[in-house]
Amino acid sequence: MNQYDLNLILNPSLSAEQMQTEKDYIETAVKNAGAEIAKLDDVGNRRLAYAVSKEREGYYLMYTIRSGGNPESSIAASLRLRDNVRRVLVVKDRPEWKTKKA
Repeated sequence: MNQYDLNLILNPSLSAEQMQTEKDYIETAVKNAGAEIAKLDDVGNRRLAYAVSKEREGYYLMYTIRSGGNPESSIAASLRLRDNVRRVLVVKDRPEWKTKKA
């Protein structure tokens, strides 16, 4: 199974129940693509480098997912349709990027 990083920026002004609804939808989208969630890093509100949808902050969620196929296009396409999702990035995790070069 390959490991992927799924990074999302959501609307920063969501209530707690709206945030839980978005997390549930993300989890469902990942499972529908045939992947499983290995880890969730809920970073919270952070300032953006540039305005996205006229907002200077975003709520960051960083998932680590495992999949046997290629979930990049199916997961990203379904998540981009959500109104509260500002940015979606799916990147294949490569071990050589984590090793320190001398």
